[in-house]
Amino acid sequence: MSAPLLQVSSVSRWFGGLRAVDEVSFDLESHEIVGLIGPNGAGKTTLFETISGFIRPSKGNIAFDGLDITGQPPHRLARLGIGRTFQIVQPFREVSVLENVIAGVVGPNHETPDPRAQAMAVLSRVKLDHRASSLARNLSLPEKKRLEIARALAIRPRLLLLDEVMAGLTPTEIDEIMVILADIRREGIALLIVEHVMRAIMSLSDRIVVMANGRKIAEGLPAAVAADASVIEAYLGRRHHVPA
Repeated sequence: MSAPLLQVSSVSRWFGGLRAVDEVSFDLESHEIVGLIGPNGAGKTTLFETISGFIRPSKGNIAFDGLDITGQPPHRLARLGIGRTFQIVQPFREVSVLENVIAGVVGPNHETPDPRAQAMAVLSRVKLDHRASSLARNLSLPEKKRLEIARALAIRPRLLLLDEVMAGLTPTEIDEIMVILADIRREGIALLIVEHVMRAIMSLSDRIVVMANGRKIAEGLPAAVAADASVIEAYLGRRHHVPA
């Protein structure tokens, strides 16, 4: 039996006396969407940063396709096929949308005879090809979010780590991103999504991992997690439904 695509095993990260992540473990299979949720301060961002190579865990291990990647820097993870987005979008503002994506296409891991055509194909996947010649700084927020996804897709990842790509968007704009993410999964790319938009994360995810106070408090199918008493308590401090 093959190993999961991503294995997070007893990962902890502390800063002085603060244990931001405490013994968190979960797996993610190829082609699967896993949502990582929790109230503010739960430790989601710190865990996400350890998986994406920006923070080294204090304890535990992370494996990708059976290879130990614990503490490996982001550029090495990109070469292995792990792409990520950032909550605060970070395009190259003074160059075109197309040039932003070409930068990922022609990265150190790739050789292509026509990087422009490949970048245009990526922009088409995120419905941004009509803005290819625009400067990145002139995009709207939802367009910048889609460009952020395109830049991550440009490295041709097997696993895409998405950090609140729907934050600040209207319901219609969220629906558009959801369609794009579902299409990406159908192309064979696994997704780990940190998100606060419950309607979207519950609809998209095959499984949900819930964190609170640095620990994993629940994991399972979206409907089961939404009805879990510990999850409801963590979000609202009382008996209620997890917000949709």
